[in-house]
Amino acid sequence: MPESAAGNPMMKSAIVGTVLQLLMVVVGHYVPQIANLFPVLGTGIGGVAGILNGLWGRGASMQSAAGGGAVAGGAGGLIGTLVSSLLGDVPMSTVAIGTGSTAVAGAIGGVLGKFLGGRSAG
Repeated sequence: MPESAAGNPMMKSAIVGTVLQLLMVVVGHYVPQIANLFPVLGTGIGGVAGILNGLWGRGASMQSAAGGGAVAGGAGGLIGTLVSSLLGDVPMSTVAIGTGSTAVAGAIGGVLGKFLGGRSAG
């Protein structure tokens, strides 16, 4: 039986990351000072999504925490960058860079979250 989003650490962290990315994009659309920080803030949000995945993934391996973090961070980065592009704030060519950088940050965050959570694989 498939795990629901409520019980799946990757889904939960992807949802949190996506909501934060969308919040940043909408605020940045109206506040240029925030838009100037999109690369740093967006990548940081991807890292936070990864950390959450690592912390919430009870018993997951380090590889699973990194992979789930990459997916969670990258998903939010993809959606946030697409919305930002559709709003005309960044060029469409930024989608690949935004998705890639948030996925890498998410993977690093997943490992960090796993390490900080002190959870071991079964």
